[in-house]
Amino acid sequence: MKKLLLFSILLSACLAGSAFAAQHEKEITAGFIYVGPVGDAGWTYAHDQGRLEMEKLPFVKPSTYIESVPEGAESARVINGLVRKGANLIFTTSFGYMDATIDVARRNKDVVFMHCSGFKTAENVGTYFGRMYEPRYLSGIVAGKMTKKNVIGYVAAFPIPEVIRGINAFTLGARSVNPQAEVKVVWTQTWFDPGIERDAADSLLDVGADVLAMHQDAPATLQAAEARGAYVIGYNSDMRSFAPNAFLTAPVWNWGALYTRLATEVSTGTWKSTQIWDGMKEGLVELAPFNAKVPAEVQTLVTGKAAAIKAGTFHPFTGPIKDQAGNEVVAPGQVPTDGDLLSMNYFVSGVQGTIPK
Repeated sequence: MKKLLLFSILLSACLAGSAFAAQHEKEITAGFIYVGPVGDAGWTYAHDQGRLEMEKLPFVKPSTYIESVPEGAESARVINGLVRKGANLIFTTSFGYMDATIDVARRNKDVVFMHCSGFKTAENVGTYFGRMYEPRYLSGIVAGKMTKKNVIGYVAAFPIPEVIRGINAFTLGARSVNPQAEVKVVWTQTWFDPGIERDAADSLLDVGADVLAMHQDAPATLQAAEARGAYVIGYNSDMRSFAPNAFLTAPVWNWGALYTRLATEVSTGTWKSTQIWDGMKEGLVELAPFNAKVPAEVQTLVTGKAAAIKAGTFHPFTGPIKDQAGNEVVAPGQVPTDGDLLSMNYFVSGVQGTIPK
């Protein structure tokens, strides 16, 4: 009788364990919507590297991605296509997909949607982004130290808070070590168009910039700097191969850890709609390794500031900060709220350029 009872207990435990394992190993079929081509070497390339990292999980089936999807209402058709193919976790990786993501999610409650850089959520929709302003500030320190003419050019995509915030952080970093540095901004009104980006970069070099930075997806800005003997700060991924002599460093994305985490949460049933805004501390954003041309003392300075950011003892937007007109926008010792940072619509002192309406 005791043996029968023991067998019964063991059998129940095994069945319970199997049920637990099944509950916590839901297969994930993921779909990704990309705004540019995987071969852009930048934004979309970085996301795709994260997708491949996520696919190493044993419960993640081979995923699907669709590249170069236009932003706006027509993206809903593409997102719907992923749902019809059986995706139960969909990543829409550009700001302009926000409304389409919400619309499709409303009609597909059994699918989890994660929208990158947006602000709208639903029961089955979360958002995610990174505090890229942190490594932007650090890269600004490098640019401020490396410029000889005190003219730094910045090739910028669209005049939205994400881009404006990055320009401001970069400028604050540059002027923290070189108060005479000026950052000239040219808008391209595109995320990915190598020809337009190259023209914008050349126009900045034509007016005397000896260091370039960018918020673009193609390596065209790096190639312009390489061709004309200037320095350049990259973005999105480590693009040094496109400009081995010009490249100094780059603020870069590490999407793999986050995608792995989100897939695991959906698989285990622990996912909840939230707004993720991780930084250097969490490893979502970082600064690429320095080119050997960056002096050791500059590398040490930047490394120390990076450690302070990760430790929470320094914030790039610590006041006092003034805007272009000389108005105080952040009081001494104060730090803007996340809401203020996410809605930033002014340029700080040291930026040359205007924000189109």
